Amino acid sequence: MRTVRNYIQAEKARREENGDEGFSLIELIVVVVILGILAAIAIPVFTGLQQQAEERSLQTIAANGATAVASQIATETPDNIATELAQLSRDGVEVELAGDLTAATVTLETICVVATKDGVDSQFAGPAPDCGGDEGEDD
Repeated sequence: MRTVRNYIQAEKARREENGDEGFSLIELIVVVVILGILAAIAIPVFTGLQQQAEERSLQTIAANGATAVASQIATETPDNIATELAQLSRDGVEVELAGDLTAATVTLETICVVATKDGVDSQFAGPAPDCGGDEGEDD
């Protein structure tokens, strides 16, 4: 009875003898089908990761805005809040105080900064508890 190793060696010798080299058509089709399946699985996964990265980026920008506002309040220069938030607003991202808060009425307990971007449906705010944003929620 032949073992698998003997069979492979016999096939290899037959191919060399007859001049057959390379892969058969069926082997190539199997490889193409496997690559197609892997691509069909990977593309939706990567698309979801990109959207999640955009949302996390907005959360970080809103948190940075809240930190900048808290810094301005702590140094008793609330007039510079608009300038600080304008510096964070770039690349299509808008950062602003949420609701009816103004530089004169915002306090450490009521800081509510919202970051929005075109193409990303979500708004993220923080860190005031009743800010109304998605801050702190995990997907």
